[in-house]
Amino acid sequence: MSIFSKIAAGEIPSYKCAESEKFYAFLDINPLVKGHTLVIPRREVDYLFDMEDDELAEMQVFAKRVALAIKEAFPCVKVGQAVLGLEVPHAHIHLIPMQSEKDMLFSNPKLQLSKEEFEDIAAKIRQAFK
Repeated sequence: MSIFSKIAAGEIPSYKCAESEKFYAFLDINPLVKGHTLVIPRREVDYLFDMEDDELAEMQVFAKRVALAIKEAFPCVKVGQAVLGLEVPHAHIHLIPMQSEKDMLFSNPKLQLSKEEFEDIAAKIRQAFK
């Protein structure tokens, strides 16, 4: 079982932003900017493009709802989307509030946030999630 599967199952704590029966969104613990969120399928699948077409489409629609909540909670020009997928063997989408494209550079230094800051960020996104 991947670390993301354990997070979605509640076996490992996370800063939950949104969830549905099929998908789970939580804060990246090494964020590029405040509001950097990961969206995963609850079903364990390593590679995003190994997902069934309908499941992938549903995940994108769920990610869109999360992105809209992020934009409301953390006003930005756009919410960027990135799919990398080499560091954890579980399909996931990064949603990152952007003021400029530089905010999407994974080589940028990561933010060091307190537990309270993470909790506050997740609560703001949860509140805006519709």
